[in-house]
Amino acid sequence: MLFTRRALLLLLLTTPLMALGTIAPGMLYVALAYLALVIAMIAADRLLSPQPREFELKRQHDSRLSLGAQNRIIVSITNTGRHTVRALARDEYPPQFRAKVIVLDANALVSATETTQTRSGAERPITVRPRETARLAYYVNPPRRGDFQFGDLNLRWGGILGLVIRQARYPAAEPVKVYPNLLDIRKYELQARKGRLQEIGLRQARMLGSGTEFERLREYQMDDEFRKIDWKATARRGKPVTREFETEKSQTIMCLLDTGRLMRPPVSDAANQSGHALAKLDYAVNAVLMLSYVAGLRGDRVGLLAFADDITSYLAPRAGRGQFYKMLASLYAVESQPVESDFVRAFSYLGAKHKKRSLVVIFSDIATGIAAETLVRQIAPLSPRHVPLLVAISDPTVVQIARQLPRDSVGVYERAVAEQLIDERALILDKLRQRGVLTLDVPANQLTVAVVNKYLELKARGRI
Repeated sequence: MLFTRRALLLLLLTTPLMALGTIAPGMLYVALAYLALVIAMIAADRLLSPQPREFELKRQHDSRLSLGAQNRIIVSITNTGRHTVRALARDEYPPQFRAKVIVLDANALVSATETTQTRSGAERPITVRPRETARLAYYVNPPRRGDFQFGDLNLRWGGILGLVIRQARYPAAEPVKVYPNLLDIRKYELQARKGRLQEIGLRQARMLGSGTEFERLREYQMDDEFRKIDWKATARRGKPVTREFETEKSQTIMCLLDTGRLMRPPVSDAANQSGHALAKLDYAVNAVLMLSYVAGLRGDRVGLLAFADDITSYLAPRAGRGQFYKMLASLYAVESQPVESDFVRAFSYLGAKHKKRSLVVIFSDIATGIAAETLVRQIAPLSPRHVPLLVAISDPTVVQIARQLPRDSVGVYERAVAEQLIDERALILDKLRQRGVLTLDVPANQLTVAVVNKYLELKARGRI
């Protein structure tokens, strides 16, 4: 229990009354009587104020929190008493998280309109009426994947007379797991149902091409191949008719995820948006999951091979929703390692385990020197059997430094180094393209959309 300012002022008024008692002895009894009255009022306020058992506090959130996203947490406060209470609720979220708080209307559902935004921290005054439930909502931004721990819920409220402040702790400690970003997948599902995938940057791709699955008959066009003419349909209709085929749906996608030192540095450009600097590996993991989800919806088989200086995990290509959850579980706790990635071992392992023609998507970054030459030598031989696609994550900060006008000698050196890195990167990508390797060089914050669009384009063109 705490005293309010009002109670402290009333208690301090006893001091001048006691001082007057030195002049007029009768005032001493008045001061003692006044002090007893104030103490009685404080005791009455404590007794009449709502008791801790009159409140019920609960925390609600998704079973899996997403990395690099704003995850919504709902704290509901139910007042079973008879008095309206002005309370201050506080949730003990993991100290590594960042949070911003809003307040939902009383009796609101989880989907209610957000009305107020406050400073960071899961703490906000809220009014709870009798027999009603008020909800405090806040968003947390986890800094990394892994296991974290929520603490208890705390509530502080004032007495009826405004003389005391009561507080109580409600047990609510629970573990929570932070997974790769699953909110993008939910957004994809929502936009796909509405037919608005272009709003999140994805292009609609019709999968008509040189496949073998029959799609439809249509009138002959000047640029159609003669072998595709359906002569029986032409005879029936009295005009040339062409068969149109659909690219085979059941194809194979292999995702090779580099977890070595090149994927370790954080991307500073994203730190301003999410509140935490995410490593390149985190963006790659999110892109792998989105690619596997979209490919699974289209009936393709998706597999995974994660490696650094050794193979860390391997999932054989499978179709269906279950494969996506297996990949999610495999990527949940994957971490980058401060070692040089062994591409020779990774591609040898892939060749021994998987021989069917596939789209091999390699998520890595481009180094210089011997590491770059090794990468070029090892990826190029994949092209006759597979369709290799190297996805390199560029850092917008380097591009920005290369374009900025230097103001001093340090700026000149920084720009020169940045330009050299960009030129070496472009040279390596050109070598890979000349050897039949597809490349995709995009900033981290555009990685997921770019990878999915490239997959849809290759599938629509029948390249897989």
